[in-house]
Amino acid sequence: MQSIIANEYSIHFSQNSYPLLNEFIEQNNYSIIFILVDSNTNEYCLPYFLPYLATTKTIEIIEIENGEEQKSIETCVEIWKILTELGGDRKSVIINLGGGVITDIGGFVASTFKRGIDFINIPTSLLAMVDASVGGKNGVDLGALKNQIGVINFPKMVVIDSEYLSNLPQNEMRSGLAEMLKHGLIYDKSYWEKFINLSEVDEEELDALIHRSIVIKNEIVSQDLSENGIRKALNFGHTLGHAIESYFLENELKTTLLHGEAIAVGMILESYISCRKNLISKAELDLIKTTLLHYFEKVIFEPNDLAPILQLLIHDKKNEYGKVQFCLLNSIGKTIYNQEATNELITESFDFYNS
Repeated sequence: MQSIIANEYSIHFSQNSYPLLNEFIEQNNYSIIFILVDSNTNEYCLPYFLPYLATTKTIEIIEIENGEEQKSIETCVEIWKILTELGGDRKSVIINLGGGVITDIGGFVASTFKRGIDFINIPTSLLAMVDASVGGKNGVDLGALKNQIGVINFPKMVVIDSEYLSNLPQNEMRSGLAEMLKHGLIYDKSYWEKFINLSEVDEEELDALIHRSIVIKNEIVSQDLSENGIRKALNFGHTLGHAIESYFLENELKTTLLHGEAIAVGMILESYISCRKNLISKAELDLIKTTLLHYFEKVIFEPNDLAPILQLLIHDKKNEYGKVQFCLLNSIGKTIYNQEATNELITESFDFYNS
């Protein structure tokens, strides 16, 4: 699988990546190699990875608990303390071995420790492979509010090895699939159409789909590093999706949704808004809803859920001048951003989802 050149770093694929990783570490003569893992990747991924890491440098493992709840400034403080206690300096490097929480928080910790040290991402979930591998977004949540604190800073290298997916639960695989479906909807109609009748996928086909998804995101991000224009297309499904994800995270009566599960709902809702604004046809809307509900269980929304979800939209980090900003579909494979929607239209979209 051909490597992808992103913003001044490379994304390498399969076991062929590890000699390149070792060569990079040797060339940069790092003082200490820190490997950040969570309790799951420490058990399932670290034993697979360590034999590939050929170095005489000191290696220190830092483990945090798994889960979105760990993506907080308090966790960062603990990691900064551990880095300090273990002698971390400006020539240290952090290898983030895990899903999106690990790559997000690890990149943020590295970007701020000693005013910035190098980091390398090895995503181990499908979501992290197709989403967090490109773009340089690192950060933490502020309470239940998603990704409110962070920086855009790029890793020195990314390694994509689908072997890590062998232990991934099916719901986590579907969570990553949501972002792949999004990439087709916003940028590549033929890629989207591959998923309409997708059944079983072998390893080679999955690798090809992952590679194409990363290519799509990289083509978008490389045109707009600071998210002032076309990069906003990647927010499709995320304005309402993030609000739903936050609401289900902070509400003790709700079962927490995975990121992709919430984004799948958000894509249906925002497709409805797109249709009502005459940007996509009713046939396209129905196809999007049918396809997404084929992969994702329907989420139950009670009448009293809507008001707090709408309230959370106020805090969306994409808002400008106090207005909620949507990226909407402008036919399948194209988007239009900086769009607004009334609360009445948003309420209608939930009615459509529930119907």
